[in-house]
Amino acid sequence: MPTSELTQNNFYNHDTITSEAVQFRVAEICQSSCDLSAYNRRDFYKITLWLGGSSQLNYANRAIVINKPVLVFTNPLVPYAWDCDHAHSTGYFCLFTDEFLQTGNRTESLEESTLFKPGGDPVYFLDETQVQYLQSIFQRMLQEFDSEYTYRYELLRNHLNLIIHEAIKMQPAIAYFTPQNAASRIANLFLGLLEKQFPVESPRYMLALKKAGDYADKLSVHVNHLNAAVREITGRSTTAHINDRILNEAKSLLTHTDWSVADIARSLGFDYASYFNNFFKKHTGLTPMALRKTL
Repeated sequence: MPTSELTQNNFYNHDTITSEAVQFRVAEICQSSCDLSAYNRRDFYKITLWLGGSSQLNYANRAIVINKPVLVFTNPLVPYAWDCDHAHSTGYFCLFTDEFLQTGNRTESLEESTLFKPGGDPVYFLDETQVQYLQSIFQRMLQEFDSEYTYRYELLRNHLNLIIHEAIKMQPAIAYFTPQNAASRIANLFLGLLEKQFPVESPRYMLALKKAGDYADKLSVHVNHLNAAVREITGRSTTAHINDRILNEAKSLLTHTDWSVADIARSLGFDYASYFNNFFKKHTGLTPMALRKTL
């Protein structure tokens, strides 16, 4: 709920605190007590303060070697892989939703921020002064997160904004290189990004990525580059993969839910039920309702 809709007296009521508790998490890297299984969701952004250990951060068609302290920003819809020796890694990270910061009157969507958007500047190498400052912020967040202070989430939001503003003042890393297996990585990241949108669990959900160009934007590659990589590695077109996955999800929803055809169409990214009907019949020979009647 936007802040403007809340009064000062009820801003920190129980429901608000409960909501914020599932919108933010902070922990040390490899902290044994940190179980993030409940946070494996589409809408979590992540900031990592990497202090020790050698690693390589890989995106679709670019990679960067991490060999000194670094601050890294990651978007839940921009696939990446961090190759490292976790046993010798040190640092901190926090997970949070866009809504968590929006509650603090932030008007810019995180996805549009240069720190998080596809093709933006997510990596910032740090000097000793910056390390000390940022480490102190993460340590304060850990303390506040475990405290019983009524307004701790407001404090955590302020600390988070300090980290974001500190990064905006920095110069981003530029030492990216193109890995030799770029086509394979692009294809695999596309398939992972495609699968990440499923299963559809609510008729209120709508697919964010519907066509090849949407995936290319998220991977920060040209759509022709994406299509060529996917066809080279899988032997099939990007559109064929997307259509097959949407079709399989449509069959599952028709079979296992009582959602209306219009609700299913909307959740799968079709503006009109008639478009969904035509798509479904083209690929199966049946209309959605005809398939449902055979069950």
